[in-house]
Amino acid sequence: MHSLGDPVATGLVASLARPGGNVTGTTLMASGLAAKRLGLLKEIVPRSSRVLVLSYLVDPIAAPQVKELESAAQSLGVKLIVRDIQTADDLPAAFAAGAREGAQGVVTTAESIFVVQRNRVVQLAAKHRLPGMHPYRLMVDAGGLMAYDSWTPNLPRAAAFVDKLLKGAKPSDLPVEQPTKFELVINMKTAKALGLTIPRTLLLQADQVIE
Repeated sequence: MHSLGDPVATGLVASLARPGGNVTGTTLMASGLAAKRLGLLKEIVPRSSRVLVLSYLVDPIAAPQVKELESAAQSLGVKLIVRDIQTADDLPAAFAAGAREGAQGVVTTAESIFVVQRNRVVQLAAKHRLPGMHPYRLMVDAGGLMAYDSWTPNLPRAAAFVDKLLKGAKPSDLPVEQPTKFELVINMKTAKALGLTIPRTLLLQADQVIE
């Protein structure tokens, strides 16, 4: 498996350290990622006090991310407006609710529905003039403001697992790996359209700046 959300919660492995069966590989989840994303958004919009959070709560990886965001929000002085997105048709109402409640930014959690619906997400964010922080650079390529991505930079690790398995290693003996590399991508076109000035310190941290 490559960059699965939570292989323990879904029952694919017994634990990350000791998978115990015929499945191993990488997970895209790591402690602190959701909080990091919210903190980066706060750096770009320092006066933000309300942030819309889009999450697909039926997925077992969603609730831990929301919980982490809620904890980080307290220390950042931010109120979260959490909306459960079950289908793409829920997106317009969620953004409208965020706008009514005074959201000044939007964060998407790391479920695949937001990658599939990335064009709609970024279009709605632009319509409501909400700076967006996302977990996948594909969403920035589509026009989102910023991503802190653990999926793309860890793709080569999947090949390393395949190599070990082809050489006779047992999946049960290969611990599931959490991401160790992260990619910060910023879309300057979107920043300019929103009238935002990206702090130089953040630009220097970025792995890629889309002009």
